[in-house]
Amino acid sequence: MKIIITGTTGMVGEGVLLECLDNQQVTEILSVSRKPTGVLHPKLKEYIVPDFLSLRENDERLKSYDACFFCAGVSSVGMKEEDYRRITYDTTLNFAKSLNPNTQMSFIYVSGGGTDST
Repeated sequence: MKIIITGTTGMVGEGVLLECLDNQQVTEILSVSRKPTGVLHPKLKEYIVPDFLSLRENDERLKSYDACFFCAGVSSVGMKEEDYRRITYDTTLNFAKSLNPNTQMSFIYVSGGGTDST
């Protein structure tokens, strides 16, 4: 199984990455993030994208994957609604469109809704 993970430099995305690296059913992982993970592993490839809104539909680097764990996001604390929407909704939707999804691909949106510092 080939997996894409976003947010691998954050707490949740890093946890998903570590679990996928350890899972023998996962043969390839593409981390898509704004900065490198710092993790070196034979299964791991990285695609550095400074702005997910810059991704376009049918991005060749995102083809042929079986699933995507979308773990990128921010806390809404102190954010203006329009900025929060752009980061959490607009970028997620644009990323999903860039995946060249097919009926066999799973897209898992991992939300931090309801979380707090504890």
